[in-house]
Amino acid sequence: MTHIRIISPSGVIDPSYIDGAVTRLRGWGYIVSEGVHTRDVWGRFAGRDEDRLSDIIAALQDPSVDAILCTRGGYGLQRIIDRVPPITKPIIGFSDITALHQAAGLVQQPSLHGIMCKHIATLSEESEEIQFFRKALAGEKLEYRLSNHSLNRFGEAYAPVVGGNLSVLYGLQGTPFGLAKFSYQFPILLIEDIGERHYHIDRMIRNLRMSGVLAHLSGLIVGQFTDCEEDPLMQQTVYETIKEAVADCDYPVVFDAPFGHVEHNLPLWQHGHASIHCGADGVLLTNSL
Repeated sequence: MTHIRIISPSGVIDPSYIDGAVTRLRGWGYIVSEGVHTRDVWGRFAGRDEDRLSDIIAALQDPSVDAILCTRGGYGLQRIIDRVPPITKPIIGFSDITALHQAAGLVQQPSLHGIMCKHIATLSEESEEIQFFRKALAGEKLEYRLSNHSLNRFGEAYAPVVGGNLSVLYGLQGTPFGLAKFSYQFPILLIEDIGERHYHIDRMIRNLRMSGVLAHLSGLIVGQFTDCEEDPLMQQTVYETIKEAVADCDYPVVFDAPFGHVEHNLPLWQHGHASIHCGADGVLLTNSL
């Protein structure tokens, strides 16, 4: 890819982060452009619904644009996702951008769960996050070796990665963008979240269980649940709550993976190729377009 279009389909962003991301991306040799409404402010949203939608459509329809970088998450896509045309090029982002990743999955268009403008602008050039992000943009294979977590379930999986933010996925259940709508029936599911109560996480993961989503996976990657305070009245940790929900499944489960609302948020291609090798000596996760 050579031309990256930056848009703000969800929440308002500090424009200095856009400036910093543009400078860094151009320094790497990319052509960078912005949507008309990328810097708009309308309450908590980066512009009115119609304006944010128009920037998405324009980026998808511009033949010169190779990939679409979302400035940030927040909230806003669920108000317009049903009016977004088929995704025809990689979407880059996470959090609320999970809705666009789900839309991409309907047509098996690879999309990148990864850092957005703030971290592109502010992280050190030598950081793992930036180095792996550059590899992802260049189409290079990603390979992560992770330490074993005490709750991990050993095994191997070979399938596309789907998912992202658990709250967004939960909100899309029962819609055309829900997890059960993909043509591949046994994907690897990624989940992460921020600022959710323990019992709400339990409610959401139980929804995925009762709707059959958790029974039809090849593997589960449990990312970071940032600022999700443990509730002692739940009688278990957040991770234990998730493990209990998949106790009768036989696929590998990887906990505490470096994906989510943290600085150490590594890129992961969705709807491409992935493999998990999880054993006593740790986890090898490979991923590519």
